[in-house]
Amino acid sequence: MMKTRHFTRTLIASGLLAFGLAAHAAADLPGKGVKVQPLQSAIAEETFQTLLVSRGLEKLGFDVQPIKEIEAATGHVAISNGDATFLADHWDPLHADFYKNGGGEAKLFRKGVYSDNAAQGYLIDKKTAEKYNITHIDQLKDPKLAKLFDATGDGKADLTGCNPGWGCELVIEHQLTAFGLRDNVSHAQGSYSALIANTITRFNAGEPVLYYTWTPYWVSGVLRPGQEVVWLEVPYSSLPGEQAKLDTQLPNGKNYGFTLNTQRIVANKTFTDQNPAAAKLFEVMQLPVGDINAQNQRMKNGENSQQQIEGHTDAWIKGHQTTFDGWIAQALAATAP
Repeated sequence: MMKTRHFTRTLIASGLLAFGLAAHAAADLPGKGVKVQPLQSAIAEETFQTLLVSRGLEKLGFDVQPIKEIEAATGHVAISNGDATFLADHWDPLHADFYKNGGGEAKLFRKGVYSDNAAQGYLIDKKTAEKYNITHIDQLKDPKLAKLFDATGDGKADLTGCNPGWGCELVIEHQLTAFGLRDNVSHAQGSYSALIANTITRFNAGEPVLYYTWTPYWVSGVLRPGQEVVWLEVPYSSLPGEQAKLDTQLPNGKNYGFTLNTQRIVANKTFTDQNPAAAKLFEVMQLPVGDINAQNQRMKNGENSQQQIEGHTDAWIKGHQTTFDGWIAQALAATAP
């Protein structure tokens, strides 16, 4: 009986010690008492990437608030002004003007590569491309070819385009003028998810389709480049604003009108200066494009509630625990004296 009581007391003592150490460790976490406000655009498929960053910050003790939706242009300014903390889906160089308008490196932190090799551009269905030998978007200066993609009856090609505020719409608008397409191509804007759903419906009905999209995103898993659809090239590189001098020709010699983009985490510089653990986390986190595509596809297949996306995020962490723990260890080391 005495041995049993002694064993019980030992267990309780050990438990209290472990609890005390855990409480002490929690108290010493670098983010303790610091609120963080994440931002993302209205693109629901950005939630996974944003939540993953939030999970890392929570592990460091930061008080991470629910994500707020805001378009990228406004979001960069909000972060610059200190009204929010970070945006996990800054596209470099697509968002170059947003970055500049937000104060650039003087007010914004932008280090590391969260995800790279993000492609974007214009595509049409392969059947129409092969039948009419369409390989370049400026061929739509020919009214007869443009009319093939007329979904509204106005005689113009209907291009499923990019939402105002995303940044890609500025490139499309610039290129419609630069490539002489204004008279023959209409840039359909609004809710991209609704527009692309209609585009896919028309494709499934055997109709020609013309649309803009980007990767990583689920659309290219449904309308697969090289199989159901093909990329259209542009006649030459032409971009607006801060991107004007960039060459959009890809390493394979193709030119789809957009540079390969790198997705980065952008944060308020005052916050990162004061919180080196968070700065290091933002710098070292890396997420493969394939993993983003896979999660986006699950959303497309119906797993798109907030609870389900949080489940995807937690499952990714569990499946990549060593990688995740490595990020946290590097972040914690950044606070060492």
